[in-house]
Amino acid sequence: MYSYVARQPIFNRKQRTVGYELLFRDGESNAFPMIEANKATCRLLVENYMAVGDNPATAGQRTFINFPHESLVRLLPLLLPKRKVIIEVLETCTPDEELFTAIKHLYRQGYVIALDDFELDPQWHRFLPYVHLIKLDFMTLGADKACAYVRKHQDRKLKFLAEKVETRAEFEAASEAGFHFFQGYYFSKPELMKNRQVQPEKLTTVRLLQEICREEVNFQRVEQIIASDVSLSYLLLRYVNTAAHRTIEPISSFRQALVYLGEEKLKMFVSAVATAHAAIDKPKELYALSLQRARMCEMLAVSGHLAPMKEKAFLTGMFSLLDALLDNTLAQILGVLPLSREVRAALLQRSGDLGLLLNLLDAYDRADWEEVSTCCQALSLSETLVAKTYQQAMQWSQNYLETSGSPAARPPVKPGPES
Repeated sequence: MYSYVARQPIFNRKQRTVGYELLFRDGESNAFPMIEANKATCRLLVENYMAVGDNPATAGQRTFINFPHESLVRLLPLLLPKRKVIIEVLETCTPDEELFTAIKHLYRQGYVIALDDFELDPQWHRFLPYVHLIKLDFMTLGADKACAYVRKHQDRKLKFLAEKVETRAEFEAASEAGFHFFQGYYFSKPELMKNRQVQPEKLTTVRLLQEICREEVNFQRVEQIIASDVSLSYLLLRYVNTAAHRTIEPISSFRQALVYLGEEKLKMFVSAVATAHAAIDKPKELYALSLQRARMCEMLAVSGHLAPMKEKAFLTGMFSLLDALLDNTLAQILGVLPLSREVRAALLQRSGDLGLLLNLLDAYDRADWEEVSTCCQALSLSETLVAKTYQQAMQWSQNYLETSGSPAARPPVKPGPES
């Protein structure tokens, strides 16, 4: 499956590209489809900002994105990197108190706000202190009226963009009037771009992985992601209750799990849950092997001289099969994950002690005993210990899968806490 987006360049007074407006498309036809505005915005964000890997449509300069009223009051723009986007408030938005509160919040969070197709309505005047850019439509207002407005308000700190500029005469008039930016067919028509679409459940997985890979994890954000997806919630509670079998009462919430297990252990659990989520519709054995490799790396790190890196060792083993689980190259996947330098180097170059651990696992899987011996010497591990750890890690992953169920199985709609 593919996703589509059109982008139209935005130019400065020297006619140099300074950004692109992204325009939702759902097929090869380069025209806005018959779709509700909020749905269009949500799909545009998911398909162009939350997908795995680089997206040419959002690379380079800032991108201008249209947001209808509902998306703004829900603060949907907070999902986006504020240094890469400009929030366009659609002309169809009602300038009510709810929208005013949302715009002030986004402004204070550091987002750049633009009023799209501004029609000079006085109801918007109170918004202007929280707006950076006003877009004036030359076709709707007319060039004379748009230019007159800009001349009248040159003393403000606002920037002005002339859109739907169709001729050189309009560009020259807008430039003379004091417009800072320009957009329209005179410069360029929207360019249709086509990208391979990532499945929605895998996008959720990527968002979760991004959060738990940060040096300082925001567990409130992790909890929000998990709570938004019933299968993730189910997998986490199954996993944590499997590990927390000594508790009298089963754990029934993410916050309770965090208190009981602590941040370090829960971070490792969440990485396993995210991997399980990626494994939906994948062979059960692939997820079992991810668990096994994670556990084996962790155990070997503790047994050797890498005990302080046990958490990184666990993540390294768990993520070593992400390319197969997410149907993408490991380099592209890791490009959007804020992993530590050691884990990234181990996964991509097999360098460092963590890279040696992965080489050891691979050598053991293919029964290359000479390579196993070489890796063991480099890591100061005994070959007997490696064989014992392999069996223990395999048993651990099998016990988990038998207790918590296959990740390929969809949970019930309203899962209860289970031990």
